[in-house]
Amino acid sequence: MPAARGPRAWQRMLSGRRLDLLDPSPLDVEIEDIAHGLARVARWNGQTSGPYIFSVAQHSLLVEAIASQVDAALTPGARLFVLLHDAPEYVIGDMISPFKAVIGLTYKAVEERILSAVLLRFSLEGTNSQSLTKLTKRADRAAAFFEATRLAGFAQAEAEQFFGRPRFLPKDLDTMLTPASSEEVEHRFLARFRALTVE
Repeated sequence: MPAARGPRAWQRMLSGRRLDLLDPSPLDVEIEDIAHGLARVARWNGQTSGPYIFSVAQHSLLVEAIASQVDAALTPGARLFVLLHDAPEYVIGDMISPFKAVIGLTYKAVEERILSAVLLRFSLEGTNSQSLTKLTKRADRAAAFFEATRLAGFAQAEAEQFFGRPRFLPKDLDTMLTPASSEEVEHRFLARFRALTVE
């Protein structure tokens, strides 16, 4: 009788790659898979207004735009790091913060392993400095504030309590906060990735 196998811990991608969630290899990471997945993962568990979901890919584009506005001297590599800050969610989905708190450190450990593989795949493992991480978190919180108040039904005071209040308005904010089809967002995400990798 064959030995019993453990539970499957890998995700098959449309590219044909199989990404092991417990031991992800950079060789199994493809930007097309990331863009495709993130464009189909809903922020706020889908509880946003508009004809389409507001996806993690759109959020990532918004965060990168905000970070680039806050620090115009960011290198293309630093901007790419910001763009890919939520890349693990193409595999593990976007867990809302309250649920992450319930799950504890297990989710965070898997997320960090996948992000490390992504950064290594795109030669960004050395860009993860303390200052860049701090800027990414600041831009992420600003994006969350705008998403919460304009798309997810939060009152401004409530959003300020959870995310703080940004001291500026990003350029083209209305356009960036307009939910779009997954195909359009996937195209935008890939276009931005390619622009940053050829600069």
